[in-house]
Amino acid sequence: MEHIFGIDWHALFVPNTTLAEVIIRGTLIYLLLFFLMRFMRREAGQIGIADVLVVVVIADAAQNGMAGPYNSITEGVVLILTITFWDYALDWLGYHVPVFGRLIHPKPLPLIKDGRMLLRNMRRELITQEELQSRLREEGVEHMHEVKNCYMEGDGRISVISKNK
Repeated sequence: MEHIFGIDWHALFVPNTTLAEVIIRGTLIYLLLFFLMRFMRREAGQIGIADVLVVVVIADAAQNGMAGPYNSITEGVVLILTITFWDYALDWLGYHVPVFGRLIHPKPLPLIKDGRMLLRNMRRELITQEELQSRLREEGVEHMHEVKNCYMEGDGRISVISKNK
């Protein structure tokens, strides 16, 4: 019966590594992944199999570097709090410090201007003409000449402004 209900409270809550190490690991890996993913602006609706695979592989590779060899609940909680802190801190800095905001939240990138595709910008974001035309159809736009402006927003969404509006 002791094997079923025997709880090792020491192993459950006492960290194996210093909490400072957990915080530093979490901070460094989170910031590295944040800035890496910052340059991948594709919207969620446009994620392909290769994009999902990249995220899964990065998450798996980062897990050991971020967490280290921890087993206690305390270390897990500290790591979660560290990641949550940095998520909030970066959003707060982006809102209150304009220079930092421009760094973490890219400006909208024009893809169409006055009915003409801006191919250089499309190449920069790896958007094909077919993908853009598909997105326009989703917005109810049949022909390119109906579009006044089309942008890839900083979060990866595509916004369309019709000439009729």
